[in-house]
Amino acid sequence: MLKYATPAGYNELRTNIEEFLKLYKENKAVLIDIRMPFEKKVWGLKFTTEMTPEELESNLDKLPKDKLIVTACPGKGRSPFAAAFLKENGFNAKFLEEGLLELMAKLKGGEAKKFLEN
Repeated sequence: MLKYATPAGYNELRTNIEEFLKLYKENKAVLIDIRMPFEKKVWGLKFTTEMTPEELESNLDKLPKDKLIVTACPGKGRSPFAAAFLKENGFNAKFLEEGLLELMAKLKGGEAKKFLEN
């Protein structure tokens, strides 16, 4: 996992909102929402799989091996570690560099409807 602590390793783990949305619409990516239970009570996204870091670790057998797994949290505190953990366990994984809050801002109002319809 320390491989991803280098600048090159960190860059290898990043993806952005535009790339994620493109892959998601093509059914080539899934989004894992890495938040704590108290955070999930405030808001959520219907198209994510919600897991705490502990749940992620104990549910590897339920994750797809044939899709990119994108991890995200409100900031960038947990998602890079989750993506590195998944990579080390043989998954194609990246983290959403802008975080869930920026994703929510991107999909607000008519943009969310347009994304879900197309």
